[in-house]
Amino acid sequence: MGNKLLFVVTEDWYFVSHRLPLAVSAQAAGFDVAVATRVGRHAEIIRDAGIRLIPFALSRRGGNPLREIVAMWRLYRREQPDLVHHVALKPVMFGALAAWLARVPAQVNAVAGLGWLFTSSGRMVRLVRPVLRWMLARLLNQPHSLTIVQNPEDQSLLERSGVSAARLRLIRGAGVDVQVFYPVMPPPGPVCIVLVARMLWDKGVGEFVEAARCLTVAGVSARFVLVGEPDPANPASVPESTLRDWHGQHGVEWWGRREDMPAVLQAAHIACLPSSYGEGLPKSLLEAAACGLPIVTTDAPGCREVVRNGVNGLLVPVRDAAALAAALEKLIGDAALRRSMGEQSRVRAETEFGLETVIAQTLAVYREVCA
Repeated sequence: MGNKLLFVVTEDWYFVSHRLPLAVSAQAAGFDVAVATRVGRHAEIIRDAGIRLIPFALSRRGGNPLREIVAMWRLYRREQPDLVHHVALKPVMFGALAAWLARVPAQVNAVAGLGWLFTSSGRMVRLVRPVLRWMLARLLNQPHSLTIVQNPEDQSLLERSGVSAARLRLIRGAGVDVQVFYPVMPPPGPVCIVLVARMLWDKGVGEFVEAARCLTVAGVSARFVLVGEPDPANPASVPESTLRDWHGQHGVEWWGRREDMPAVLQAAHIACLPSSYGEGLPKSLLEAAACGLPIVTTDAPGCREVVRNGVNGLLVPVRDAAALAAALEKLIGDAALRRSMGEQSRVRAETEFGLETVIAQTLAVYREVCA
C-alpha cells in the first residue's frame, strides 16, 4: 500500500498493550508504520517489533493545550503521514485539530471510552462540556476522517453530540489473542478473585476492598488480588501507601504491575472489575474471558459489553460494594456455576473478541478512509 501510518498514543506501555499487534499487521499489509508516544520502559519492545519510535510527550492531564496542539502540528508537518491514528480522547481532540491544520490527508480517531469529558461531575468540566462536545463534533465530522468507538453507548453519545453516524465505526475493543490467553484447570486452594487494572478509585478498587472486608468478616474464605500499579498522572490514583496498607488485610493481596498476564489470570477463579470509569471495552476483561473465567463487573458502558448477566458472569450496580460482595459470594460458593460461566466467557472471547477479527476490521477502516 505504501501509505505512511503514524500512531499517536500518550504512553508507550499502552501502545504495546493495546495497539502493537495492529501496528505489526498494518506494516505487513504495506503501511510504513511509526508511533509517536512518551518513551518509557517499553521502547525496546516497540523497536524490536520493527516499528519506528518517535519520542513525543503529550500530557494526560493539564498541560498547555495550545502548546500541545502546536507540537502535534509540528510533528505532522515534519513526518508528513498519509494517515494518522489518534488513540484516546485527548490525542483525538488535540490531534484532530492539529491534523486539520497540518493538512494530513486522512485520520482515524479511536475513542477508547469517553472518560472525563462526558462522565466527570466536576464543576469546571460541567461548565465547559457543551463547548468541548461541540468542538469534538466539528473535528470528528471532517472529510477523510473516521472515528472508532468500542461500545454502542459511546456511539450513541457521540451521535447525540453532533457526530455524523456516517463518520463512526463500531469495533469492540482492542481484541484478545486467544492463543496466548486460554483456560487451564482451576488451581487448588481458596477461590482467587483478581482485579486487573490501573489502581484508580474509578476502577472500583475501593469497592473491591470493601467487598473483601465484608466477606471475610462474614467468614467467607477467599483471596482478593489487586494487579496493577498506581497512576500518579491521574487524580483518581490510589496512593501506593494505601495499597501497601491493604495488603494482607481481609484476604486482600496487592501484586503490583505484572507482565505475565496469562499466568496471572490462569491462577485465578474469578475476574472482577467494578468500574465506574468511562470504559471503552476493558482489555483486562477480554483477557479474563479468553482464560475462561467468570466475570463480575458493573452494569456500565463497556463493561456490560463483555458480560451477559447470568450467562458468563454477573453485573452489579456502580459503586455498590454490598451488591459486589453478594455477587462474589455467589460465585465463590458455587464451583459448578463458575465452571459453566467460564466456559461461556471463552466462547464469547473466541467468537466475538478475537484479535484477528479486530485487526481485520481496523485495517478495513484504514483502507476506507485512505480511499
